[in-house]
Amino acid sequence: MYTVITAISVWAIPALICFILIYGIIKGLPVYETFVEGAKEGFGTAINIIPHLVGMMVAVSIFRASGALDYLLLFISPVLSLLYIPAEVVPLAIIRPISGAGALAITSDLIAQYGSDSFIGRLASTMQGSTDTTLYVLTVYFGAIGVRNIGYALKVGLLADLAGALAAILIVTIVFG
Repeated sequence: MYTVITAISVWAIPALICFILIYGIIKGLPVYETFVEGAKEGFGTAINIIPHLVGMMVAVSIFRASGALDYLLLFISPVLSLLYIPAEVVPLAIIRPISGAGALAITSDLIAQYGSDSFIGRLASTMQGSTDTTLYVLTVYFGAIGVRNIGYALKVGLLADLAGALAAILIVTIVFG
């Protein structure tokens, strides 16, 4: 079974790309020209999101470097210990909605420090996969298309991140705890 899954994962993307190309050719579409036009639009979008991306990265850096994250952990540690939530994963839960790169760095540090098969390593990995970079997505993509009223999307995205983090804690505790 593992060999089948590995073969599917290796060939899925190339097969999908080939299918799209063949389908476009059969339909008589200008496949290459359409690709080039899409690449032009993608480049323009990338240029438009750079200011939003820089602003988000600066905010994350200030939050971590200022020590605000450390003070927050110190403040909520008693509650976390009552709920049997390791304080080590809280920075990941906080940073993940803001920055994927920052969250990956935290996850890598936790795995390097505690090991990939430890409870904290498994929890960090599961939390990394169960949540999304909500603020990053809202800032970059909504900023690129000019959406200014993001209130509902922000609330739903952050609630989904909270649900993902809590589900990761619950499931890892049940399966590996």
